Parts: sequence; C-alpha cells; structure tokens
Amino acid sequence: MDLSQIIKAYDVRGTVPDQLSPQVARAIGRAFARVVVLAGAGTGPGGADASPAVVVGHDMRDSGPELVEAFAAGLTAEGVDVTRIGLCSTDGLYHASGVLGLPGAMFTASHNPAAYNGIKLCRAGARPVGEATGLADIREVAQAILDDDDARPADASQVPAAPSSGTRTGTVTDRDTLADYATFLRGLVDLSGLRPLKVVVDAGNGMGGYTVPAVLGEAAGLPALPLEIVPLYFELDGTFPNHEANPLEPANLVDLQTAVVANEADLGLAFDGDADRCFVVDERGVAVSPSAVTALVGLREVEKEQAAGRTPTVIHNLITSRAVPDLLSAARAEVVRTRVGHSFIKAEMAERDAVFGGEHSAHYYFRDFFFADTGMLAAMHVLAALGGQQHPLSALAGMYEPYVASGEINSTVPDAAAATRRVLDAYQAAYPGIVVDRLDGVTVSHWDDNPQWWFNLRASNTEPLLRLNVEAADEDIMVKVRDDVLSLVRAEADDAGGAA
Repeated sequence: MDLSQIIKAYDVRGTVPDQLSPQVARAIGRAFARVVVLAGAGTGPGGADASPAVVVGHDMRDSGPELVEAFAAGLTAEGVDVTRIGLCSTDGLYHASGVLGLPGAMFTASHNPAAYNGIKLCRAGARPVGEATGLADIREVAQAILDDDDARPADASQVPAAPSSGTRTGTVTDRDTLADYATFLRGLVDLSGLRPLKVVVDAGNGMGGYTVPAVLGEAAGLPALPLEIVPLYFELDGTFPNHEANPLEPANLVDLQTAVVANEADLGLAFDGDADRCFVVDERGVAVSPSAVTALVGLREVEKEQAAGRTPTVIHNLITSRAVPDLLSAARAEVVRTRVGHSFIKAEMAERDAVFGGEHSAHYYFRDFFFADTGMLAAMHVLAALGGQQHPLSALAGMYEPYVASGEINSTVPDAAAATRRVLDAYQAAYPGIVVDRLDGVTVSHWDDNPQWWFNLRASNTEPLLRLNVEAADEDIMVKVRDDVLSLVRAEADDAGGAA
C-alpha cells in the first residue's frame, strides 16, 4: 500500500478496505504515537508523570469501530493509552481533545460516499495536524511500518509489535462525552430567551442526527429551548440512503428547502456527514451564503470582544465575499485574509489570538472552541441572531449579502498554469489598472473602480482542476466576468487572447 494515495495535505481518506484497512489504521496509529504523542509526552495536563494518551472517536460509517480498534492497537503497542468516546461529530472530537488536553483522532470521511473512511488528527487542545505540522512525517513512519509488516510472515503481521518505548503497553478506556459537549456549547451562546422558532434540520443520515437532539433538544438532559425541531434524515446511516451528506452541492439542499417551505419554518439547517459544517436556508427555502453567515457571526463575536475591552481580530479566506472585510472593518475589527484551507485558518487564528474565522465552504472557527471549527456553534449564533429580533431570516441575511457571487466552478484543464496565464494576460491587457495578488492561486480585482468585480483562480492540489470564484456588484457583471474567464480557462493553449 502506497500511503501517499490516502494521506494528503490535511487528513487521511480512502476506500475501505482496499486503501484504508485495519492493518493500515494500525500502522498509522503507531506512527501517530511516535511522531505526535510520544514527542509531546509530559506536556499535557498531567505533566511529566502522566502516561501519554489519545482520545479517539468515529462517525456513523460501518467501518468505523473496526478501524478504531486497529488504530488503538497501534497506539497501545507504542505505550500510549487510548480514551475511546465512540460515536461523535468531528467538532465533538475537537471538544474532547480541548477539554481533556489530549491529542485526538476522528475516524470520518466527512461528506465522501459510503465506500470511504478516513482520519482527522489533532494535537492536544485540538491543534491541527497537517502536512507541514506532522502529517508528512506520520505518512513516512507508517509507510515504513507497513513495509516491514509486508516483509514478515503473514501470521506475524497480525501480532502487535512490542512497544517502541520498551516500557509498557497502553490501556483502552471508554468515555461518553456527548453531554459535556452539549453543555459546553450551550454555555457559549444563550438560546433560552429567543422568540419561538421552527427549525428544519437535515442531518443527511450523518452525525447531526446524533448531536442536534443533544445540543438543541433535551436528549443530553439539558433544559428545553424555544425551538421546534423538524428532523430530516436523523437516522445514522453511513450508506447515505437519502442523499449525499454534502450540503455544498445544491442538489443535496433540495429536500431541506422543500421542507422549510412546506412546514412554514423560520429557517433550515443542513449538516455534512461529520457535522463540522453547517449550511443555512431562509424561510423562503433560499440558501444563505456562508459568507453572510461569516459576517453575521463575526459581528456578534466582535461585539462580545469589544464589550470585554479587547480589540477583536477576525480571519477569513480569500474567496469569502468582500462584504465580510467591509462589514467587520466598519465595526473596528482587525480583519486578516488568508489562504483557503483549515490548516491556514487555524494557524492564523492561534497566532493572532483571533476571536473568529470563517471560510466560504461553511467551516467556522472560534477561539472559544479551541480555535477549531464547529458547525453547531455557528448554527447557534444564527439562531440567536434570528430569535433575538422580529425580522425573517431573508431580511436579516440580506444585510450581509450586498454582492452577487458565482460559487465555486471547477474546470478540468491539462495545464492549470497555462490556463491561468491566458486569463491573466487577457485581463491585464484589457484592464491595465487591475490589482493582482498570488496569496493562493491568482486573485484579480477591479473592486476600486466601476464596474466592481473580482475573481480568484486556484489549481487543485490533487486533481487536474482549476477552481474559479467570481463576485461582482450586480448579477450582469458577475455573469459577464464568469463567462469570459471560463472561456479563457477552457480554450486550447494556442487560442490565447480573447477579450476580457
């Protein structure tokens, strides 16, 4: 098995069992122990006397428990204790890592189809593990372990290796953290005084069906809130029998949009498979832009920070609407623009002690939540904002959506660099005063002049795709820029030129 196929920039993800098997999970567990856990031993809440330990959870996929068992066997073989928290959302795992002060591993493939599973890894306090912060080393060590296993007799590969520390074999204990997670979130946003709201929630047969009743309902023993929850697809089912658990695709929001209108609900919420992302639909069944949610939640967090006498910092990625920095800067927040990707946002959040961060992919990050992303907390802020006034969500969200965006459009191209050059050459010739930056791909901006527009082109790290995002002051301008750029991107290399 070549682990470079499944261990990428941010996490582990592959098909089960041909790519991600119990043997592979065991090897990754041992590698995680050596690279992250044992390297940081003695730095947790127990100090030097504490045994190294990891907290591990999984989503509703059928392969999760077996992979967790194998991963735990790898950890204990290295002398690391394991706390298993069983079924949880990814932000539930981050909460456990944060409050327990332990490195963590979440077995999930998020919104990927049923044949997939994966692992999201973090250091103690939910700090991310990405390619530049340990994942590449984990891949190298795990590959060596697998190669060594392949060289041993077949029956010997099933026997856990002796602890590399030479001291002890780790222990495995089970712990239920759902009620603690729900209580923690309830303590961050007070929903008790809202006007009554009817909320349709589409869990997509993912972990939202487990966490929503605990946080927004009474399943974890918390007091009732003034919310009437209309559930869609709350049954945990990793085969996703109703639709993919990926609300970023418009087709997967149709059931929610229909149910919101049919039930005359105040809003709808859709969670992805591991429930770390949340998408919002207004009372008309119209999707609310994640950029609008970023602005709404960001302004709430800014106000709270200023009330405490602190200067707030908010992070957003470069494909977020220009409304986000406009509104937050007007509220006297320090606004920092970063590359697309959770590792970049989390790094900036921690370095700048930012109170909040948002991505247009509907990942929302909170300092109060260990600088990690949680769709549930973002949803609670939306509920608090809506229930604290009398206007419908469409009117409230409209305050944060003054511009028109294309959404992300992917083009399959044989040479992304050449296609980008074609676009850039055409636009620099047509608009000599445009602003170009290369923070992440190429961003071309005509925002300081009329007509107002900007676009970003980014190449995929893993596929022959070029991703386009366009925003403009009105629909006609957005459509023109979008279509012009796409015609240049998709042109043959010898057909350079074309009017921008």
